[in-house]
Amino acid sequence: MRALTLLALLSTAAVAEEPKFAISAPPGFAVSVWANAPNARSMVWGDKGTLFVGTKDKGVVYAVRDFNGDGFPDVKVLAKDLREPTGVAFRNKALYVATIETLLRFDDIEDNLEKTLKPVKVTTFPSEGWHGWREIGFGPDDKLYVAIGAPCNVCEPKEGYAVILKMNPDGTERTTVAKGVRNSVGITWHPTTRRLWFTENGRDMMGDDKPEDELNVVLAEGSNFGFPACHQGDLVDPEFGKGKKCSDYVAPVAKLGPHTAALGLAFYTGKSFPKEYRGDLFIALHGSWNRSKKSGYQVVRAKVDGDKVTKVEPFLTGFLVGEKTLGRPVDVIVASDGALLVSDDETGNIYRVAPK
Repeated sequence: MRALTLLALLSTAAVAEEPKFAISAPPGFAVSVWANAPNARSMVWGDKGTLFVGTKDKGVVYAVRDFNGDGFPDVKVLAKDLREPTGVAFRNKALYVATIETLLRFDDIEDNLEKTLKPVKVTTFPSEGWHGWREIGFGPDDKLYVAIGAPCNVCEPKEGYAVILKMNPDGTERTTVAKGVRNSVGITWHPTTRRLWFTENGRDMMGDDKPEDELNVVLAEGSNFGFPACHQGDLVDPEFGKGKKCSDYVAPVAKLGPHTAALGLAFYTGKSFPKEYRGDLFIALHGSWNRSKKSGYQVVRAKVDGDKVTKVEPFLTGFLVGEKTLGRPVDVIVASDGALLVSDDETGNIYRVAPK
């Protein structure tokens, strides 16, 4: 590893560097460490090839690109001392960062990466910390979408919680796109149908094997996905589901396993993977935290046919060996060269997956 440039660069990683533990991918694929950004979470590309990365516990936002012209990506801290700045989105030369209670905007960011920028405060969100991380993204309609989780394990949430909202880029004209959503940390749009797809983490304290995390599709704006009355599409909550039926709510298009912590997701829109991967959905399973036998800790591939999922199978494994956690995937994003990048907030690595 080369010496670090004082203050400007946090870390660097050669493209060919191998992970310190064995990550298994399907035959024909190679996995390398593309960069290291401690506590790396959600990712978004800028127009000029900068990868912006949010964090949770570190309270910082990174910019990743080749700053010194040596052919390797470098990592720079753009902002610090923020309250869980997990959500990142990009539009019209500006980087949007969502903390628990605030949406910030950094204007002309890619032309000012070497400067200390003061962000514009765009709008505010509910300040509850439980499930307070805000996943954000700009949809095909140029609206900003924001996931606001329930401030509890299971409860009847107050107005404004357990929803996915959309709004103008300036925070005005908020509309509820989906409700009954306990905790979503992954939103994306189908490249053809333009429908919103999102992951949802199920409640805890119902045992090791229920409920399962969900993959959902919004077919009608304002749809109710069941929380807190119904989980995984067919499991009535013993307390909050009394007198209610799961058939009254929108069922998931796929169950992703109990307590797997399904987070970031991305449709494969590149061209370097084999043709059978085109249009598939990759989902990061961060991994369980209180299950007696750990589950998740992998990236899965979902075969998608229109608004349906026909199959879910492992794509990247090796983050969990026995009961020992070696890494925790958080988000996935497609690079301009068709490679798939995967963030891991435990190691800080951003992995690059590409055909050999």
